[in-house]
Amino acid sequence: MQYQDHISPETKFQQLPGAIVLESGAILPQVQVAYRTWGKLNSQGTNAVVICHALTGSADADDWWADLFGIGKTFDLSRDFLICSNVLGSCYGTTGATSIDPQTGQPYGATFPEITIRDMVQVQAKLLQLLGVNKIKLVIGGSLGGMQVLEWAVMYPHLVEAIAPMAVSGRHSPWCIGLSEAQRQAIYTDPLWQDGNYDPQNPPNTGLATARAIAMNTYRSWQSFHGKFGREQESNGKFAMVNYLAHQGEKFIQRFDANTYVTLTKAMDLHDLAADRGKYTEILSKIQQPTLIVAINTDILYPPAEQEELAKFIPNSSLEWLISDHGHDAFLIDIDALNEMVVRFCTSLIFVEQ
Repeated sequence: MQYQDHISPETKFQQLPGAIVLESGAILPQVQVAYRTWGKLNSQGTNAVVICHALTGSADADDWWADLFGIGKTFDLSRDFLICSNVLGSCYGTTGATSIDPQTGQPYGATFPEITIRDMVQVQAKLLQLLGVNKIKLVIGGSLGGMQVLEWAVMYPHLVEAIAPMAVSGRHSPWCIGLSEAQRQAIYTDPLWQDGNYDPQNPPNTGLATARAIAMNTYRSWQSFHGKFGREQESNGKFAMVNYLAHQGEKFIQRFDANTYVTLTKAMDLHDLAADRGKYTEILSKIQQPTLIVAINTDILYPPAEQEELAKFIPNSSLEWLISDHGHDAFLIDIDALNEMVVRFCTSLIFVEQ
């Protein structure tokens, strides 16, 4: 399938031992994890840094966060052992809707069970155990990645020493849930959708491309689109903005799967640190790790008020502002400024330890 072409040849694959019991109670009899590592794990297994990717990302962090890698930078291979795994439910090598169900011999498709952010983190933790990791110096990520970061802190406080969630909230807002549902409805109304039981060779690409167009409008900002496109019209008579969304949709359907998109956006909607745990603010107050929270001033998807709320209730936290015209995607674009924030944060941790 087309999305398999986007798995890097350097990506490794690990079959987890035994079945995985999901938060819903459903059981996955077999789970494979696609992952990448950089650097070397020390003899104590204590120099690991976990990188968590966003919604349509993959384990190739050295591609989408390439400029954070280097001596003296956020990801320093001379010092740290870096791990980034493709999330449970995705279509880039980790078990998801496009994987073969061992009980039927056919792709899961629409039968792939509901998953949560906690399920994703559980799978990551099992992978790290197999890799010999005993301590995690830092867990870092933005958006869906940031949701995983926060759950790591709550689920495995004995393993995680510090976290850096970016452009995210501790629970998905009704604003985000509404946007996710609009994207899913775009997929559902495609005649080829057929309740998710579509032919993999003839998928609901029109609906998926429309979902991507809706999402792209939330990943940037008024300033970003105004500066980049204005009201410019191109040779085909369409606005540059319209052509941009069409181009993004066409690229997306070449690398992603509709059932996967539905699975992962539903998992994001279920994100709530307090679910089955207690009062939201009390759960945040129990996060004791040093925490770097990164807010983006032009983010309309996870507005700064949500990061300010995290900083208010997580006791050992600091809030940094990524000032950018690029909106939500700034954590993938304004790399130099982001690197300075994270390096400064990590340096302060080293100073405290000394």
